[in-house]
Amino acid sequence: MQRHSLFAAMSLGLFAGAATTTALAESTPLEEQLKELESFQVIAHRGASGHAPESTMAAYELAHEWNVDYLELDAQITADGEVVVFHDDAIDRTSDGEGKINDYTMEELKALDTGSWFNEANADKAEADFAGAQILTLDELFERFGHDARYYIETKSPQLNPGLEEALVKTLEEYDMVESGRVLVQSFEQESLLKVQELNDDIPLIQLVWYYPSEEDESRLVEWTGVTPGPAEINDEDFQAVAEYASGIGTNYNIYEGQEVIDADFIRQANENGLPVHVYTVNETDEMERLMEMGANGLFTNYPDRLLKLVE
Repeated sequence: MQRHSLFAAMSLGLFAGAATTTALAESTPLEEQLKELESFQVIAHRGASGHAPESTMAAYELAHEWNVDYLELDAQITADGEVVVFHDDAIDRTSDGEGKINDYTMEELKALDTGSWFNEANADKAEADFAGAQILTLDELFERFGHDARYYIETKSPQLNPGLEEALVKTLEEYDMVESGRVLVQSFEQESLLKVQELNDDIPLIQLVWYYPSEEDESRLVEWTGVTPGPAEINDEDFQAVAEYASGIGTNYNIYEGQEVIDADFIRQANENGLPVHVYTVNETDEMERLMEMGANGLFTNYPDRLLKLVE
């Protein structure tokens, strides 16, 4: 498929010498973006959310100032059809409101304070300017950073956000984020990714997975939505099935009490089948170092400053 063919070809060693130079010289911004997924990516999870209120302009400003590779965000849709940047299904945890986010209009959401909670929870990082931070629209984020940033967007809870994929793709196209190589779209829901693909076949997609112990046998890991077998059982055909529509995999690194769920062999096998592996959400330096040694192609982190020091 067009979206991942360049990465897969390079992984299999099909380009070499002058042919590689010619291909890269003639590549489009979208092809260059996919090629760059081979190198290590620093992904600011909900912005620099370890230092500022998650998913707010302050968090994204800080991450952008540090020159991360991607600003990560969750897209949801309001009662009046606006695409907003917000993680939880409910607004209670990170605002002074309560209830489901998609029960509110954009105007109603703009009246909420999504910064004071951070100051209360993080006295050592509190800043007066965080208080009163507003929920962002995707338009506002694009208008602020434009093509000076890349965006890693999750279609959040698609079953609770009908029409999200259509609204998201429309916005991406309006800001020319696809052909300019500025965006990746991720989701745990394969159906949501396939819907995005139907709407615009050029949008690079990332299949998110979550591995955890089976209820029937805790020694056996399974994937939350069943999109792949567990890490001990996954094979080339399973990775190739994902590569039919996706340009990469986003996976958890560990679960409860630090049990690791992937290893270097998982990453190697995914790469050999044309899929870079981005791991979430990694905040401790020792875990960052371990995953980099294992060959991870990128990490989601709330502390991109820590990761950038290791990359440098």
